[in-house]
Amino acid sequence: MASDKKLIIANWKMNLDMHEASLYLHKLSKMVKVHRDTEVVLAPTSLTLQSLSLQVNLKQFKLAAQNFYWRDSGTYTGEISATQLRGVVQYALVGHSERRHIFNESDKDVRNKVAAAIRNNIRPVLCIGETAWEHANNETKDVIHDQLAGGLANITGEELEKVVIAYEPVWAISAGLGSTPVSVSLDDVKLAFNAVRNQIKHLYGQKASESIQVLYGGSVTGDSVADYLSLPGVNGLLVGWASLNANTFNEILEKAHKSALADKKE
Repeated sequence: MASDKKLIIANWKMNLDMHEASLYLHKLSKMVKVHRDTEVVLAPTSLTLQSLSLQVNLKQFKLAAQNFYWRDSGTYTGEISATQLRGVVQYALVGHSERRHIFNESDKDVRNKVAAAIRNNIRPVLCIGETAWEHANNETKDVIHDQLAGGLANITGEELEKVVIAYEPVWAISAGLGSTPVSVSLDDVKLAFNAVRNQIKHLYGQKASESIQVLYGGSVTGDSVADYLSLPGVNGLLVGWASLNANTFNEILEKAHKSALADKKE
């Protein structure tokens, strides 16, 4: 079965300059307790990654890139490769809905990035999820099927062990600080996670379906975290705006720890 270790990833998106990011990491390091059953990953902007990599305690936090280009090097002005990130980050987000829908990244781009991360010893976090229109038209399973098949097209069964899947319903992602979080029913999450694991089973077999780490993201708050983590097959969370509030993020981490403890007792 999937690991009972909870994986919590904080996506800071395009927020915090170098000074602010350093201060925030320092604040978090004073608050957040290290638990063996919880892995905490911070995904700051590319600008701050190198400086934070020198500041971070890797026993407490790992780092993730929010984006990168799939070529290892070349004449690609303005881009950063997975090869350049190697040794700086341990994880990288791939195919986030904002990359797909704002920057028009295709399934080909996504699968090339997944493969690039793996060959550079970085764990790709493959983000999938349906839009509001697709959700309203009952296309959630179809979208999950297509995005998983497209994103994992170049990945072998052995390489799949390094991949993390993050299900984020696009219609539920918070618009920003001060916005009202969109409530996603537990039944909707169950349906989506069943679709994810069924598709992995179809592509790679039962064992892979049970062992792959699958995260939930989509307006995760301190109030909702326990409910989502209580669902079967939810191995962690991809947290957006809530991760920029130290108290809220610490609350999420402590509830994740309690959830991991509860899993061990079952």
